[in-house]
Amino acid sequence: MKRRILLVDDELAILLTLKAILEMNGFEVETAHSGREAIQRLNDSEYQMVITDMRMETETAGYDVVRAAKKQSYNPATAILTAFPTLGTEWKEKGAQSLLVKPVGTDDLLRQLECLLISHEDQKQRASRKAAATVLKVTETKLDSQTAAARKAG
Repeated sequence: MKRRILLVDDELAILLTLKAILEMNGFEVETAHSGREAIQRLNDSEYQMVITDMRMETETAGYDVVRAAKKQSYNPATAILTAFPTLGTEWKEKGAQSLLVKPVGTDDLLRQLECLLISHEDQKQRASRKAAATVLKVTETKLDSQTAAARKAG
């Protein structure tokens, strides 16, 4: 199964170049030309990762895309793509997991995306195990209470 990426950029040349590179390396890529279009696609389909340019129809449209991605139940990995790496740590505070600086070489890009996907899947699995452990603990507590009540009544 190919990993699905939503790639968002208002510059057609960058969008098509990155799409071709990613597809040649085994990804299934859908594109969006604006933050608004990306948000609609996020609501219509599921993706393992969202890579979005920062500056599109607004200076911070990329953050809008990241916020929309974080609201999805399927929880995709998120990366900001920018030619302006002066964001400091703001990109992390806004929910992005990675900052990709244009121009980025193919090998470096692929390595960064693989690392992001792996770490994101690890985080999702840890969260799932933690949620399962919490449910188990609550269930055990209820059973213990019911057992104690039954002993007391009996």
